[in-house]
Amino acid sequence: MSNIYGYPLEELEQYFLEHDSKKFHALQVFDWLYIKRVKSFSEMSNIKKEMLENLENDFTMEPLKIVDVQEDVDVSKYLFELYDGEHIEAVLMRHDYGTSICVSSQVGCNMGCKFCESGRRKKVRNLETYEMVLQILMIEELIETRISHVVVMGIGEPFDNYDNLIRFFQIINHPKGLAIGARHITVSTCGIVPKILEFSNFPLQINLAVSLHAPNNEIRDQIMPINHAYKIEEVIDALKVYLSKTNRRLTFEYILLKDINDSEECALELAHLVKDLNCYINLIPYNETNNIDFKRTNTIQIMRFYDILKKNDINVTIRREFGGKISAACGQLRSKKEEL
Repeated sequence: MSNIYGYPLEELEQYFLEHDSKKFHALQVFDWLYIKRVKSFSEMSNIKKEMLENLENDFTMEPLKIVDVQEDVDVSKYLFELYDGEHIEAVLMRHDYGTSICVSSQVGCNMGCKFCESGRRKKVRNLETYEMVLQILMIEELIETRISHVVVMGIGEPFDNYDNLIRFFQIINHPKGLAIGARHITVSTCGIVPKILEFSNFPLQINLAVSLHAPNNEIRDQIMPINHAYKIEEVIDALKVYLSKTNRRLTFEYILLKDINDSEECALELAHLVKDLNCYINLIPYNETNNIDFKRTNTIQIMRFYDILKKNDINVTIRREFGGKISAACGQLRSKKEEL
């Protein structure tokens, strides 16, 4: 039986048409699910009894299970248990402009980035669309606050779960769904070139962030196995196609690793690599973990790196740090609470 939270409006419309009913019932269902937030089909009082029976026979509204919540300043981390006993994490962040959530897209991750906790566990499976949607719905219910921004940067490589990701965007962006503006949604990829090209044709104005983390192939090969499949030049070429089609500014994420990719030479090489692109670089101080040997670049060197990019007319920011005390910061999310 399918979970109804995984169905975009157009697919629900098709469902009603196939059951000799009017497609406007799909809008009614969306209203009950995402505006009124009912917990059972029987509460959908404006839908005929026979259609409710069909819905109950064909769909479930089963939620995920929140098994743990950890709190830090302006951040909360939620451990979800899925239907098959697997676990994922999502992170809520409170900003002066609203509330954002970092959503996971897979159980485990096959990308194997050397500095990332999530990649220590190989991919078990993709998350279904509803498992992504429910991360938002259930946290909103718990905090009694609307989530205004979504980043798909949790456990997993989103573009390795592309079809479910697209359906997720369609549901959370739809004005009758969660009504989260496309420009308030960001997806991150480590650089899967075919999917970057496919995403360039996606009509919604979702923001794209690319995990770059190195200015050349030599360094990227060492820390990001994906670079053996898609070299930096291929990624940049795909992003030029993306920019030509969307005219949307890119973000490059760059985690600074002590004595790996944080030299002044690296900063100059990075500036040269991106100078002709409509982009900005988000420098991320590394969040050390007990299981990985990489070390954090010191603050003085971070600022040197930042200043070199600035002097070369590169738009650059240093990411505000969230949740390090509860392993909720960038690169620290895990699939399970236990040590693996």
